[in-house]
Amino acid sequence: MEPCDLAVSGSIVAGGVGPRAGTVLVERGRVLAVVEPGTPFLARRHLDVGGALVLPGAVDAHVHCLSNPHEGVERATLAALCGGVTTLVEMPYDAGRPVWSRERLDAKRDLVAAQAWVDVALLGTVRPVDGASDVAELVDGGCAGFKLSLFDTDARRFPRIPDDQLVDVLAAIAAAGSLACFHAENDEIIKPAIERARRAGRVEPIDHCRTRPPVSETEAVLKALELSAAVGAAVHLCHLSLGRSVELAEWYRSAGQDVSMETCPHYLCFTEDDMARVGSTLKINPPLRSRRDQAALWDALRDGRVDIVASDHAPWPLEEKTRPDIFDNHSGVPGVETLVPTVLSEGLARGIAAETLVAALSTRPARRFGLATKGDLAPGCDADLVVFDRDAETVVDSTRLHSAAGWSPYAGRELRGRVTHVVSRGELVFDGEVHGHPGRGEVLDPRSTVAPPGRPGATGPVTR
Repeated sequence: MEPCDLAVSGSIVAGGVGPRAGTVLVERGRVLAVVEPGTPFLARRHLDVGGALVLPGAVDAHVHCLSNPHEGVERATLAALCGGVTTLVEMPYDAGRPVWSRERLDAKRDLVAAQAWVDVALLGTVRPVDGASDVAELVDGGCAGFKLSLFDTDARRFPRIPDDQLVDVLAAIAAAGSLACFHAENDEIIKPAIERARRAGRVEPIDHCRTRPPVSETEAVLKALELSAAVGAAVHLCHLSLGRSVELAEWYRSAGQDVSMETCPHYLCFTEDDMARVGSTLKINPPLRSRRDQAALWDALRDGRVDIVASDHAPWPLEEKTRPDIFDNHSGVPGVETLVPTVLSEGLARGIAAETLVAALSTRPARRFGLATKGDLAPGCDADLVVFDRDAETVVDSTRLHSAAGWSPYAGRELRGRVTHVVSRGELVFDGEVHGHPGRGEVLDPRSTVAPPGRPGATGPVTR
């Protein structure tokens, strides 16, 4: 019997199966096998974590590394590594240079390859005018999907795609076999509401929520679904904040449309009531919602209607988040490092099965974005593993996090559980201390990913 490179023994959660004692055997950066207790093996290194959970590394489907140069790829991917995120899907809305050409995609690939601590897949976007012509070259360049906005967040960095252009863009995405990912909010409802609020002096944190009423999301969700259905495009709905948005998407899914849904830890952990307590740092688009919507999202995650939980990591520095007028602040919060511990801690406390949470954090995002060797511990998959000690009681300390943001909305939050070890492609990169180096991460290309036997290799519908 030849020794494998690494063996990790513990309580394994993978392949849709809940915690079971076993050992993951790793050889040349890939999973060789998962064996039951008592099965003989030899390993050059054996990590026995007792009853701690051994999970596939998380695939964070929504990360903004370069919206603000203050963060950058190196800091964001280091934060990801320390939180158990071994693969991230990077958004294309870079400061001053949205990724909507092959030239920009290639330049970003080179930057990520030089700086990333963990593996990264890149999304593209399109120009607001004649954007359909951008699609083919970006797919050919290895882009894992397209982020499209129905809200004009920033005319240069994060523009809205007009409806007439959007139909052609979606047809091109469908023809290329790619994926359309939507920021679903309605300009015509929100922007006049903000203007009215400012004229009336209503500029407190809660006014951000009030100027983005639920219908500003649900109308845009319907638009994204209906336009995609008209041309047969696969659609992924980003950062849903409402139970009704899930219900609408479920109707289209029941009619046969290829739809996936994502929510975020901040919608699961906070409500609009927290705006008065915490303040402007919780400004997020879409905004925090009611306790009823929060409960609806947990229910949808529990039963698999919400496919993916992603961080929407947006690490603005505090000076961009603490201005007196809520509308003068940037939207978004840092979250890639806290994604796994918050979702597992809060989800397990609510009695949600560990395998359900792992599916939303790892397996489904990998499948949705065509990352066929990620998100599971099946033989042939990349050996990306996370050890989570579910009995450790921790308090989030923003001074110990690795994002350049320097703060966290979860600071002071008590969690049950802690990421203790992270393995990326067979290499132990975190055990309480960081190992590895910037540039060890790989830029993933769905076109060149060869699926292990028995696993699908192309972007396609998530499985529930």
